[in-house]
Amino acid sequence: MSSHKESILREPLITGENITYAQITREVLIPVENKPNKAWWIGFGIAATFALVWVCAVSYTFWTGIGAWGLNKTVGWAWDITGFVWWVGIGHAGTLISAILLLFRQNWRNSINRSAEAMTIFAVICAATYVVSHMGRPWLAYWPLPLPNQFGSLWVNFNSPLVWDVFAISTYFSVSLVFWYTGLLPDIASIRDRATGLRRRIYSIFSFGWNGSVKTWQRFEAVCLILAGVATPLVLSVHTIVSMDFATSLEPGWHTTIFPPYFVAGAIFSGFAMVQTLMLIVRKVMGFENYITMFHIESMNKIILVTGSIVGIAYLTEFFIAYYSGSEYEQYTFLNRFTGPYWWAGCMMYGCNVLMTQLMWFKKIRTNIRISWVLSIVVNIGMWFERFVIIVISLHRDYLPSSWAMFYPSIVDVCVFVGSIGLFFTLFLLFLRVLPSIAMAEVKLLLKSSSDQSKQKLIREGKVEKEYAEFYQESLKKFDSVSEVETV
Repeated sequence: MSSHKESILREPLITGENITYAQITREVLIPVENKPNKAWWIGFGIAATFALVWVCAVSYTFWTGIGAWGLNKTVGWAWDITGFVWWVGIGHAGTLISAILLLFRQNWRNSINRSAEAMTIFAVICAATYVVSHMGRPWLAYWPLPLPNQFGSLWVNFNSPLVWDVFAISTYFSVSLVFWYTGLLPDIASIRDRATGLRRRIYSIFSFGWNGSVKTWQRFEAVCLILAGVATPLVLSVHTIVSMDFATSLEPGWHTTIFPPYFVAGAIFSGFAMVQTLMLIVRKVMGFENYITMFHIESMNKIILVTGSIVGIAYLTEFFIAYYSGSEYEQYTFLNRFTGPYWWAGCMMYGCNVLMTQLMWFKKIRTNIRISWVLSIVVNIGMWFERFVIIVISLHRDYLPSSWAMFYPSIVDVCVFVGSIGLFFTLFLLFLRVLPSIAMAEVKLLLKSSSDQSKQKLIREGKVEKEYAEFYQESLKKFDSVSEVETV
């Protein structure tokens, strides 16, 4: 986390001129300290409306049972598990940005890690609602936990992958929450010092007595590194365990050893796409162009490209395994994705996740904000269809043709899914109102080493060779918020 000298050839992580520490604090805290603007109220009103739809749909499900969904005897899992796996996958990017990129000292994470971590918390909450809803008896949701209960000796079946889900996701949520809150402490203390009255008391409680001393900062950095080390294996383990819900079964289309790495790559893929979707909106609406630069956007797109390519290779591997297995049931399952009644879902899956992602090989597309935003949404649409294809298409054609059935979502299915998106954005918009969406303390560390003004200062002082200075000035053309100065 400490600052360091950086090569002039690297793109700046903070753009703009005459930026000070006080200016960073002031600009980041504008949404927190001031009244919400019209755009926030419109967004919050729409999100809250859909969240209310979610409350009604889930309440109706609890009252009538999961028969309110479009499930049948053949397709016993559908939109519920699709939404669950989709939300868990979206939650992966936050921990990866926070933990793995921190351990690798990738400073470009500093501007986006706070919102990504918050996104992780809210996505896991949305995923957990699907698990509770699908239980049928939500008042017994504590049964999967290894706790003493009213039956005395009743314990969970530790051989069940569904029980593994409970342990993996609860651990992931707990560590992610602690990691997120620990990183917030210095920024909450900054809000406390600027606030008055009741707000000062509230933020004082949540700052846990942060005083900014050297020993406090040392402990803060040590704890963050320890939590990053603990969280890093969780990035790989959580979706690996989720994939075992399918891989440990004998169902054609599920029983394959490629699922764990395939699911992890897909989770990172969809998670980074959601971070890109949110951060491009936050960047524009809140005026954070100086802190979320084109370098951040392009770096995110590169990771989306890499993970999308891995997912594409996994698709090809699946088809090869089905062909090489010689199992007619396995082969039919994959052939059915293109020739069966759900062929359109298979086309959406492969088109959105593989074909559209390959457009990011072109730099002009990676650095185009509008196209990047559209592609990030396309990726998440494709990843939802991937889970739908894996679950529904694999189930709706059983071993016996007499058991074949189609799945049609009910209005409750649609309302629960759309409502969960509204719940997610409601929580995210509330987060933007009460906490800083950019880690101020971490961004300030980059001001004297990785900012455009620090590099321009070196150029003006003649501490950079003319060749390198000209190269740097030429590279500034890709940024949309940098003012150039003459080279020496």
